[in-house]
Amino acid sequence: MDGTEDNAGQPGPADRSHRSSVSSVGARADVLVYLADDTVVPLAMENLPSLTAHELHQTVREVLQLPDVALDAFALWLVSPLLEVQLKPKHQPYKLGRQWQELLLRFTDAPDDDVAMDEPSLQFRRNVFFPKRRELQIHDKEVLRLLYEEAKSNVLAARYPCDVEDCEALGALVCRVQLGPYQPGQPTACALREKLDSFLPAHLCKRGHGLFAALRGRGTKAGTGEQGLLNAYSRVKEVAGSESEHEASLSPHYRAYLLKCHELPFYGSAFFHGEIDKPAQGFLHRGGQKPVSVAISLEGVHVIDSREKHVLLGLRFQELSWDHTSPEEEESALWLEFDGDSEGTPVNKLLKVYSKQAELMSSLIEYCIELSQAAEPATPQESAAGAASAPGNSPPATQRPQLRRQGSVVCSRIQHLSTIDYVEEGEQIKRVKPKRSTSFFSRQLSLGQGSYTVVQPTESLEQG
Repeated sequence: MDGTEDNAGQPGPADRSHRSSVSSVGARADVLVYLADDTVVPLAMENLPSLTAHELHQTVREVLQLPDVALDAFALWLVSPLLEVQLKPKHQPYKLGRQWQELLLRFTDAPDDDVAMDEPSLQFRRNVFFPKRRELQIHDKEVLRLLYEEAKSNVLAARYPCDVEDCEALGALVCRVQLGPYQPGQPTACALREKLDSFLPAHLCKRGHGLFAALRGRGTKAGTGEQGLLNAYSRVKEVAGSESEHEASLSPHYRAYLLKCHELPFYGSAFFHGEIDKPAQGFLHRGGQKPVSVAISLEGVHVIDSREKHVLLGLRFQELSWDHTSPEEEESALWLEFDGDSEGTPVNKLLKVYSKQAELMSSLIEYCIELSQAAEPATPQESAAGAASAPGNSPPATQRPQLRRQGSVVCSRIQHLSTIDYVEEGEQIKRVKPKRSTSFFSRQLSLGQGSYTVVQPTESLEQG
């Protein structure tokens, strides 16, 4: 990952515990590289200790007979249940694997016993820095299939939170890929029920019992499940003239699945683990902390509630300033600053994300912003489904209707956050918004058209 530190994050949905990717080391070694669908590419490599990720990546592409676009679309990752690292082309996977315990101690809170037992596997996965606009230009069926498989695993694991309607639409496309064209009466709702978790996220497949489960529901609605999936399956459109070749006929459905995922603002993100403070509740003002995932992509940052499977905060890079603190300073944390209001008055809000991966997150944000500034000016307009194009270049509202839904899981829930509202001296007050120049953090995107509004405090506001 040129220009930034290693990208480490939260374990992904397709991870398998303690898979080893190297069976022997010497003049020649057997290396196993895992694909998104959990199949294995076995390689016999020479001089493994000095082998770079770029050289290994090239060998995988040759074995899979992938086109040149795969060089940019995919990257090699070291992945375990405790940590994920996207490798830079110059990295040496074997040496990083030997340093794995040091990385775990630095970037995770895992117990010593878990650290001692953990072992990474090599995975061939989507490159965080591959733009969605370029993904739309891909026609190779195997590249589309690999991207589809990875997106599907992220949806099924609820790593990509989706509204029920979108889960059913995506699940219907999986039905089409796995079961073939829809035939009335086949499959039945009962048949789908047996393997519902192959098509829908697990939290939508669970059937709670009793009043508490009915009230809680985690955002589900009556009728969610096999019948909604079956109805969506019946609406999947077929491509005329593609039935003669099964594999070719699947490419449009792979593409349709990816296009639907492109509507999700966090698609293609790297994920990191963290915790945030809960808002104080009750007369005792009890708070505590809740686990979150921090999703960082080329377009912005999203803080996702790990338990409730919905977005707590979504920010484009034009809408935030950021910094991080290290354990040497106080405690490892990522700080996100953004515009908001308190009781109707504009304020600057500050969210603290506790995480030993704060340094990695900060570096990734910085590098993504560098890439966005280096891109051509027309780039935001070229994205057909971008969630975070620059102000004034956003796609028509008709392209992302689900983000307009009231209560959508991909919309921010700032009321669920415990934030600091502050002025230039750092006082915690609610009724003053400082000038942009008085931000706590100087690290922000400077495009001359950012969404931050510079509020000039009046004399009465400055007096509090």
